[in-house]
Amino acid sequence: MTINTLARGGCNREQMACFQKMEKVIVAMQDPDMGMKMRNQRLLITVIPHAMTGRDMITWLIQKYCICEEEALHISGMLVRYGYVYPLKEPRSLVLRPDESPYRFQTPYFWTSTRWPASELDYAIYLAKKNIRKQGELMEYEKERYSVLHKRINHTWDFVVMQAREQLRASKQRRKADRIVLECQEQAYWLINRPQPGAHNVLDMGLERPNNLSARVTLNSDFYKSEIETCRRALGRNRVKSSICLESFVKYSEQYQNHDPIMQGCLPSNPWISDDTAHWTMNLQMVPIPTRLRVERWSFSFMELLNDIMGRREFMIYLEKEFSAENLCFWQACEDIRHGESSRIVEKVEEIYKHFLTPGAARWVNVDSKTMDKTLKGIRHPHRFVMDDAQMHIYFLMKKDSYPRYLKSDLYKNLLAKAIVPQETKKSVFPFMRRHRHSSPSPAQVDGQAGTNSAAGSHI
Repeated sequence: MTINTLARGGCNREQMACFQKMEKVIVAMQDPDMGMKMRNQRLLITVIPHAMTGRDMITWLIQKYCICEEEALHISGMLVRYGYVYPLKEPRSLVLRPDESPYRFQTPYFWTSTRWPASELDYAIYLAKKNIRKQGELMEYEKERYSVLHKRINHTWDFVVMQAREQLRASKQRRKADRIVLECQEQAYWLINRPQPGAHNVLDMGLERPNNLSARVTLNSDFYKSEIETCRRALGRNRVKSSICLESFVKYSEQYQNHDPIMQGCLPSNPWISDDTAHWTMNLQMVPIPTRLRVERWSFSFMELLNDIMGRREFMIYLEKEFSAENLCFWQACEDIRHGESSRIVEKVEEIYKHFLTPGAARWVNVDSKTMDKTLKGIRHPHRFVMDDAQMHIYFLMKKDSYPRYLKSDLYKNLLAKAIVPQETKKSVFPFMRRHRHSSPSPAQVDGQAGTNSAAGSHI
């Protein structure tokens, strides 16, 4: 077999890291001291030297890397599938059999990581040699490729046939065991670089890599019925137009533009470029009077209000006046379960059930019967998310009813009117900006100006 080495390194494969790891395993397996013990294997009446069995490979991997048999079987299968180990008994299929089937290590010349370009001329010589040796008994896909190559490189076909016959003549001078080994080596190489149709190509990479499971799908009526059903569900799925998404994104950006410290700056001064900490002081979690921007942000969404500790406190004051503060207390208790200590989950679930869900509780919350039944079933085996359904029900109840009324209430309007509007105390200047320096005049100009001033003085 002749391989062109002029274009070596021209193919950049992303699987190179995987190949290098497999090659390290192959090198360790061939170590004369700690590697596998090679022995002669009989193939019909021919004795193949330096061979091993599939069971030997699995046993060595288990002992060497302290892994289970399933992992060892998977790694051995990868070594065979990627051509680093080739079978002798059934060379047409690169499959590992965990029995006494003989295998041999592939020579490093044919390793996948060497990046030898598998040219059409080399493949044509291989098929021609195989066609001459087996007297035309090629596989169906090999016959098709043979005829295609004959038409494509017809101008060099005499060279192809001549090379095939010369290689066959040279192989007849070797022993039969050596001929079998070389044929299996070459066949394993071309099974990797020219796989048969429908087989998984281990050299494929990127987005165009086909799914390995697609080759196992049986194209029958059940398959097409499932495809039709999948397409029907896809057509019925709700979708949003890109124009609507962009419109909502622009609206969101315009809404939060005045609240972006990078776009609008910080008031009263930027604490990152000055020593003034008034900005941090005015925006603490709890302050006597909040800033106007902070109060305005509560009206953007209900979660903006709940995420702010001070906003949650003001909303609690309003709910107490409306006699519905138990809803917010229940929501806070559920949040404490979700993000609290795992060791106290059972205790907190019992407290929530006792104070909010049990009939006749002091702070009973209004939960529908379906949600209540599901929550009571989950309480039997408490976990961190057992109150999610009840919490979501109370959340939407406050969002649709209490939150809009709070924004229209006098409590919110008075707080918004009293809110602080910080005044700029110092003009924000980028600290690394180069200041304009007054250039000093040259000595000639200074002497000229001095002479002029002295002449004017004497004239006076």
